[in-house]
Amino acid sequence: MTPKARFQAAVELLGEVLQTDRPADGIINAYYRSHRFMGSTDRRAVGTLVWGVLRTRARLSWQVEHAGATVTPRALLIAWRLLCEGADRGELLFSFPDGKPGPYDPKSLSAGETRLIDALEKVNALDHPEMPDAVRYELPDWLYERMVREFGDRTFEELEALLREAPLDLRVNTLKTTRDDVLALLEERGITAEAGTHSPWAVRVSGRPNIAALPAFQEGLFEVQDEGSQMIALAAGVKPGQSVLDLCAGAGGKTLAMAQMMNNKGSVTATDVSEKRLSRARVRLQRAGVHNVTCRPLESETNRWLKRRQGSFDVVLVDAPCSGTGTFRRNPDARWRLWPRHIDRLRTEQTALLERAATLVKPGGRLVYATCSVLGEENEARVSEFLATRADYSLDPEAGTGAPLLRFSPSRDGTDGFFVAVLKRDG
Repeated sequence: MTPKARFQAAVELLGEVLQTDRPADGIINAYYRSHRFMGSTDRRAVGTLVWGVLRTRARLSWQVEHAGATVTPRALLIAWRLLCEGADRGELLFSFPDGKPGPYDPKSLSAGETRLIDALEKVNALDHPEMPDAVRYELPDWLYERMVREFGDRTFEELEALLREAPLDLRVNTLKTTRDDVLALLEERGITAEAGTHSPWAVRVSGRPNIAALPAFQEGLFEVQDEGSQMIALAAGVKPGQSVLDLCAGAGGKTLAMAQMMNNKGSVTATDVSEKRLSRARVRLQRAGVHNVTCRPLESETNRWLKRRQGSFDVVLVDAPCSGTGTFRRNPDARWRLWPRHIDRLRTEQTALLERAATLVKPGGRLVYATCSVLGEENEARVSEFLATRADYSLDPEAGTGAPLLRFSPSRDGTDGFFVAVLKRDG
């Protein structure tokens, strides 16, 4: 593809993302599948443009409006190239045809877009002293206010960290290999990596190599998983031979980690409302050589099965649906799909899940509650409310990480934002 065709593809793709509430990664992957003529280099170039705009959407929009122009996908991409990529006027104009555009080219610049380029060339910086703080930190006003209440004098430090692109973390599959061996294997492939800081299984990779193409990945020697997420499984403290339930298993990241902690001994039941997510989990489990996990979609039959299993699990993990505010580094578009009503609904769902899970834990067993949210109303507040109504539960000082309550944040820990509480049922 020519630079012009790549720019036009980015305009089309960004337009699709901005006009829907669906997650951007799904839209982008679907676009690639429907444009199979795009090579890996083209996809990477187009993706860099689109994700770049999504990470800086509020500031770019502010700059475009401040210049007196209308915010459109083309205007945002023009602003991105000038203010973020540092393109000069000549480089930018190379993305547009001089005369009649070709079949895959963008339209020629309008007079308004030329004026926008003139204005932005004088700015020459993404940030501006007149920008409101909510714009500077890429948040809706209502969410910025909640973040200020949450973080206090650490607000700017925490929000700055949420703006940065997340690193690539791997979790070593100890059923098949060791962390030292994976580090050596990556080095042989010319990939720079180091041991993680918190998890004994974590490897942090520099850059964005195509990990999924490595034979070692296809053989199940490691999985992609944020180090903070790995710590949730570690906090559960599962042991070989136990009976474990992952109530909101999703695609199985924490299920896999717990299964390897159990050395394939005992049983793990992974349930989720989405059969599609569980299908992905099954693929990952097979690749990892895990054979003590049963996947059950949450439907009427599974609900009946769970009712018969009340009080029978050693550990129940509730990785609760949440606002996802701790993962904004990975999902920058999620900032603009979140509304206060969503958090109100999620709090109700989180409370219901805790109450349901509490009946499934055997006396002396553990209930582990986790979110990828940085908001206390989804974390400590939910646990405090639960403990106030369940006298048979208390914080477990013997949690797998040695602390019953854990918070991880991008600024302090270099991970996504996570919360985990480990509770013990009296028995």
